[in-house]
Amino acid sequence: MTKRSYGQYCGLARALDVVGGRWSLLIVRELLVGPARYSDLLAGTSGIATNLLSERLRDLEEVGVVERSLDRASNGVLFSLTPWGSELRDAVAALVRWSTPLMVTGPQEDSFRTNWLAVALDALLHDNKAAVSATVGLEVQNRIVSVHIDDTGTHIALDGEPQPTSVLRAEPAVVLGLASGMLTVEQAVLAGEFRGDLDDFDIVFGQFAGALRTIA
Repeated sequence: MTKRSYGQYCGLARALDVVGGRWSLLIVRELLVGPARYSDLLAGTSGIATNLLSERLRDLEEVGVVERSLDRASNGVLFSLTPWGSELRDAVAALVRWSTPLMVTGPQEDSFRTNWLAVALDALLHDNKAAVSATVGLEVQNRIVSVHIDDTGTHIALDGEPQPTSVLRAEPAVVLGLASGMLTVEQAVLAGEFRGDLDDFDIVFGQFAGALRTIA
């Protein structure tokens, strides 16, 4: 069966020939967090049929976006992005930033996974810098996404060690509102549960209103 193509000599059209299929960019999203097993990808793309996931992975491998290797821990297959595939990070980040008005209603009936939040935070905060470094944690669904800022940029880690001492536990919509600038630190703290030093959040997000300083 011949693969469908837009048949246009245009960079956008040819890019969509490769990653424009249903689920393709969501598979890329999963692999932007790190290499994953087939079962991890199946869980992260809930709703996809197993045969379609296999087909999409095969297609992405054939064009050089995804590669497979041996997972020494399980002797199974580990999927990861190739260096060229990893360049999709900027395209995914641009779409995440563009989606901000679509996210204000919250998850409603949609599913949610914390690793998706890590991708979103990287997209929204990556270029932010600070002369003074700080690390904070954003706890969602009992997992912590660490956000570290310094003069090189902002760096995101999921379930990293050591865990930050300044942590905000909140719903996904609150965390995304904070990262996108739609909520101030004060508003986000009032909507969640906070422990640690608010100055760390002031440094990372740069929008602390000043009314709260010490919360045990």
